[in-house]
Amino acid sequence: MSSTSSRYRRTACTSLALVLPLAALAACGGGSGGTSADAGSGKGTISVWAHQGQKSEDTALQNAVKSFNTSQSKIKVELKLIPGNDYTKTITATDASQLPDVMEFDGPTMANFVYNKKLAAIDSYVSARTLSNATDASKAQGEIGGKHYGLGMYDSGLGVYGNKKLLDAAGVKYPTGLSDDWTADRFTAALKALKTKDSDGKVLDLQENNGLATEWGTYGFSPIVWSAGGSLLKDGKAEGALDTPAVVSAMKTFQSWKTYTDPNTDGNAFAKGRVALSWVGHWMYPAYSQALGSDLVVLPLPDFGNGPKAGQGSWAWGIGANTKNAKAAGAFLDYLMNDTNVTAMTTANGAPPATKTALAASTLYKQGGPLQLFADQLAKPCGDSDITKSCVAVTRPVTAGYPTVTAKFSDALNSIYGGADPKSALAKAARSIDQDFSDNAGYKIP
Repeated sequence: MSSTSSRYRRTACTSLALVLPLAALAACGGGSGGTSADAGSGKGTISVWAHQGQKSEDTALQNAVKSFNTSQSKIKVELKLIPGNDYTKTITATDASQLPDVMEFDGPTMANFVYNKKLAAIDSYVSARTLSNATDASKAQGEIGGKHYGLGMYDSGLGVYGNKKLLDAAGVKYPTGLSDDWTADRFTAALKALKTKDSDGKVLDLQENNGLATEWGTYGFSPIVWSAGGSLLKDGKAEGALDTPAVVSAMKTFQSWKTYTDPNTDGNAFAKGRVALSWVGHWMYPAYSQALGSDLVVLPLPDFGNGPKAGQGSWAWGIGANTKNAKAAGAFLDYLMNDTNVTAMTTANGAPPATKTALAASTLYKQGGPLQLFADQLAKPCGDSDITKSCVAVTRPVTAGYPTVTAKFSDALNSIYGGADPKSALAKAARSIDQDFSDNAGYKIP
């Protein structure tokens, strides 16, 4: 795997590595919810923490800070970049009183930081324009109980990349948009057809090289659960949501795909033409488009009965709960979310912009752009609970217990892929999740 694609996965996608041991994050305190920051004067120096990503991302953020500091004289931002592999661990280990005025965080960790009183609601401190210009999908990731605790500069896209040349050679009919009939059965039939034209019969890449018992497992394959009409959590419980007969059946289908899957140990199964289909996100587009050119097509994930679904969510920005200058923090967030800065950042990392105006103008994601499908998916957000047939982009559960949810689900997914009985594996995961939630009073945030 090239270092470039590794950086795309880590920084531009979706928190593919919650680097702190998940149980530790889940159990790092028994909070009673977020606090209200002090508004302050709106003047002076504020501290900002962000994760250190690929060089182009870091440069885009540093340029935004420099531009903000020179655009006015009331507020000075001091930026601290922390290595991405240590970032979540650092926030978790730092007492709330020592956290910065503004901090970036990995989307799924937000509720846990609110629960542990490390983030404040931003609604009173960012402008109404900033909130209204955020995409609905971005706001869904950052909302708890009607309050917003975070907004992102960018989101994420998930789908299946196809090699048109190989698909056509096998006579595979594939979808061109979300409304096309692309069922799980049709997807399986496509794999069978591709296999007849392939020397080793391995025609699919599931990014197995990233590991399925990781955040990639949850982000990449919980859409199967949602598309089967299930959920990772429903009304705070996993039993009866994660382990339904329809989800069990869908996971049996997923399990059957292993025989067609290239383990992708070198990270180049699709780019080198060994496989015709790659189940992955927007962050692989630069490498794939360079390798395949006009033969690259972008397809939705297969439909298991409740409509095609996709993951969404990525890094976001919030205000430290103990800041003494939330007005200044909000002014900086307003600036960070303007079209110039969002466009610079998403040009650097290839991610879909998380603001309406920048998304509409994006060369990649605008109508007719090569990644329009991902924008179309994000335009139909489900949030994390109302997962209907008509919506597409689903937010991972916004709960302080998310670390337990993702750990148990991805473990079950990995065991199912390895041959375990789907019904037993999902039931075990659901019981474990519910026991943890029971032990922690449901991780309720007032």
